[in-house]
Amino acid sequence: MSPTTPQFDPTSGESAAMAQAKAAFLLTMRARGIQDVNVLRALETVPREIFVPHRYQDLARRHLALPLRCGQTLPEPFLAARMIEALELAAHHRVLEIGAGSGYATALIARIAREVVSLERFQSLAIEAAARLARLGFDRASVAWGDGLTIPPEAGPFDRIIVQGALAEAPASLVALLGPGGVLVMARPDPGDPHRQHVVRLTRNGAGGLDAVVVCPCRLQPILPGASRCL
Repeated sequence: MSPTTPQFDPTSGESAAMAQAKAAFLLTMRARGIQDVNVLRALETVPREIFVPHRYQDLARRHLALPLRCGQTLPEPFLAARMIEALELAAHHRVLEIGAGSGYATALIARIAREVVSLERFQSLAIEAAARLARLGFDRASVAWGDGLTIPPEAGPFDRIIVQGALAEAPASLVALLGPGGVLVMARPDPGDPHRQHVVRLTRNGAGGLDAVVVCPCRLQPILPGASRCL
């Protein structure tokens, strides 16, 4: 068993209805353009219902954003998958995630990459996400409570960075953590319409700058500085 393979059986105790819901979920992902085999496999094997609040578990395989504690939101599965696909993950990559939320995207990334380090500014969310990941056996994923915008340079380098929220620009503190050829995926406002957002893929080029490619439209909450306890 590889270090990033979760130590659970995703089909254990699975009913026919659950299996049908999973199949429909994956077919929709394919139909909407998710093509990376590793991402699709992660979507198949990571049980989203464990990462949503109990009262919304029947909606876990629906393509909906769902509310979390502390006024946060679990993005719809397609957006989570599209952002992870934009990272172009490989098995040797070390990944930094800003904004763990419930830990769902963290688990998807850990299913593919060598290591994922996630920071969450809300303490209660960080504790709960870490507990879920530990329970499912993701020993190459870690979640810490802290400010994802003030990470010391010695924490890097990272091959990939994903920001689960919107920023006006990529902060210098995050760009400094990218290794050569590194990729940062985040949301930012559309320059022509500040009320719209797009996911962008920023790649460190040979001159030390960043090449930007627009990935898809989105609607994500802004990333705020500082660590905060749950409201």
